[in-house]
Amino acid sequence: MRVTKKIIVAASQVRLNANIPLIIQFFRFAAVGAIGTLVHYVALFGLVETGISGVVVATSCGFVLGAFTNYFLNYHFTFGSQKQHRETLPKFLFVASLGFPINSGIVAFYTTVIPLHYLVAQLIATGVVLLWNFIVNRWWTFR
Repeated sequence: MRVTKKIIVAASQVRLNANIPLIIQFFRFAAVGAIGTLVHYVALFGLVETGISGVVVATSCGFVLGAFTNYFLNYHFTFGSQKQHRETLPKFLFVASLGFPINSGIVAFYTTVIPLHYLVAQLIATGVVLLWNFIVNRWWTFR
């Protein structure tokens, strides 16, 4: 908890210039996404491997936990937003809510129709949702 708080405090002190090159902002977004993805995958793996839930429910729970991690880190670090959370959080959650069925649908498809191992399916879903989230959050949520 202490380390997480230090990361959030440090990230909140970074304010990005609106003219930051798109590629740098994307790499920051991807780095933040890696942290959220780690949270997502730990929940997914833990829920599946302990038998607490099936793959689709587990990836859904992991997605929600990862989304909240991503919001706070992207708000402060990637986009250096100065907007009120009451403005950005609903937009972010709307984008995530559209990413949610994209993620779950891809995992469901690749684990049942193809069938691939659930972690391979999740890697594919993560790549698709990464692009979706960056594009929409950059040009709408944190604009």
